[in-house]
Amino acid sequence: MKLPTAPLEKEVLRETIISNPELVLNDTAIMQALVSANDKTRGDNVIDLRGAAMKSLESKLGSLESTHKSVIAAAYDNLAGTQQINRAILKILEPNNFKSFLEVSAGDMVKIMKIDFACLVLEQGQKNATPKLSNVDKHLIHAPVGFVKEYMQIKDPSNDLKVKLRQVETPDPFVFSKASCKIGSEACLALNFGDNSLPGILVLGAKNPHQFSSTQGTDLLTFFATAYELLARRLLP
Repeated sequence: MKLPTAPLEKEVLRETIISNPELVLNDTAIMQALVSANDKTRGDNVIDLRGAAMKSLESKLGSLESTHKSVIAAAYDNLAGTQQINRAILKILEPNNFKSFLEVSAGDMVKIMKIDFACLVLEQGQKNATPKLSNVDKHLIHAPVGFVKEYMQIKDPSNDLKVKLRQVETPDPFVFSKASCKIGSEACLALNFGDNSLPGILVLGAKNPHQFSSTQGTDLLTFFATAYELLARRLLP
């Protein structure tokens, strides 16, 4: 800001500041310039503890504002995620047969959850069988016994991990053979259909490698997986 040179201009500026001090106090650049000018008048052999404290508080305030923005952003994302899961659950309540359930869970889930691919994998048959696409639906894959734990990389048999989020460097050709794009990340939802049934897994894929990450929370997807498996139990042939 160019300072006025004429006495009249200086007086106008002085009266303006006196009558509206918030014009200066609320302007960070002006306050920093004033503090800097004051420091120069004292010389190097004078330490201004008050000024140092103010700088420390200014730094903490900036950090607090940044944290505040991050918390608001996280809360917004969580709300949006909750709404997506609620819409997805309402949608899978509609079908009254297994084929329709597959079409909804694989087709509509892609739109609702803003992902790029979804498929249901069901364990069936022999342990060494080769995973293959079902004739019932292109989004249903029949896999050998033990596929779910192997795909989710669960080494401990007692581990009941429900959801696993991760980036994908090399998409599994059996799971993503029908995907229309290269998958960069996935959410794996383990499904338990009861003591007398083999497990399954719902795989949600996204081309964005950062959409699903191991650092993200899994509460919402765990809730969705539980609702999904309860509905699937009723419709499984």
